[in-house]
Amino acid sequence: MPTRKKIAAIVTEYFAGSHADVVVTKFLKGFPTDNGFQAPRVEIVSMYIDQVAEQDIGVGIAAEHEVPIYPSIVGALRLGGESLAVDGVLLIGEHGDYAWNEKEQQLFPRKAFLEQICGVMATSDRSVPVFNDKHLSYNWHDALWMVERMASLGAPLMAGSSLPVCWRNPWLEHPAGTRIDEALSVGFSGLEIYGFHTLEVLQCMVENRLGGESGVEAVTCLEGEAVWEAAAEGLWSRDLAEAACAAIENRPQGRIEDHCSQPAIALIEYRDGLRGSALMLDGYIEDLAYSARLSDGQVVATEFFAQGHGGEDDVGAHAHFAYLSLNVEEMFLTGEATVPVERTLLMTGVLEAMLDSRHSGHRRLETPWLDVCYASPPPAPWRPRSRRPTGACLDPWPPA
Repeated sequence: MPTRKKIAAIVTEYFAGSHADVVVTKFLKGFPTDNGFQAPRVEIVSMYIDQVAEQDIGVGIAAEHEVPIYPSIVGALRLGGESLAVDGVLLIGEHGDYAWNEKEQQLFPRKAFLEQICGVMATSDRSVPVFNDKHLSYNWHDALWMVERMASLGAPLMAGSSLPVCWRNPWLEHPAGTRIDEALSVGFSGLEIYGFHTLEVLQCMVENRLGGESGVEAVTCLEGEAVWEAAAEGLWSRDLAEAACAAIENRPQGRIEDHCSQPAIALIEYRDGLRGSALMLDGYIEDLAYSARLSDGQVVATEFFAQGHGGEDDVGAHAHFAYLSLNVEEMFLTGEATVPVERTLLMTGVLEAMLDSRHSGHRRLETPWLDVCYASPPPAPWRPRSRRPTGACLDPWPPA
């Protein structure tokens, strides 16, 4: 049998249901999919946990799978030696006791972690793929540095949300070159934590439009009654929100306003004239969805169904992370990212601009730095083919 590629897991905190758990644990135990259980094709050989909290399960899981935990990122990448000794890195910088700033951003050390990872690569004269969970950083400067530093080392970098590779109901994907006049995604919860997911739902669809991606010209964040006033003024289309919400099965009866007293929206002005919106409807929905008006006037919509929103009692919770993890694993095996890091870079910048707009009194913020261009990407190799999770992925692990 050929030697499996060795992967280091660098995480901030590891508790039940954390991002470390829903990603790293699958790399240790396997991936539940609609087509059955998929055994790992790579091997977690080292771990670094920045904060071992009272509710930690990482230490126990690492011991169960005989994975050594190192006291430093450098040690985990070198396996105690003098140079890089792994073939890939999982960087899970989500959760933990880290400060917040005045814009309600939690200051996770993703850039600081990657800086150390890149340092080990540079001094070892060898580069390996890295996956960074969720958005790249809380600020554009660090996010851009992360992408450019990895590129300078010739190291593949992949990042982002699990939402682009979760179930869609009904199944919808724009073919490359689709003419889109306006698009909208709906989400819920905090503007940073789930705002990023809502933005990537939008971007993974509109990046397939005619001409590909050319960047974002301006972003405006609105909250409360100003959201509905903006719709009345034609700044975004209420019918697209209704269409997106109609695709969500688990929603209450009645008007959105009857359940959502404090909506928020990011109005995104793309450089090619596309109008995009990310509408947060906390209190009304607990799922995400997308809708678009095509150039022929047709409105299309789909729910992005992420299994696991039912809470701790949801059997097989977070199975959608299996598809994200399988795409990351594919990168480790092939040396090529399966989704464009430019998508996450652009939405990292839009997310920061949205929060800056809110912090500065909900003003329109021009974003000349968000000139991120990339072509329509091919579909990710690992994606669910059904509209809803099947019984094959309900039990996360195979029988003993």
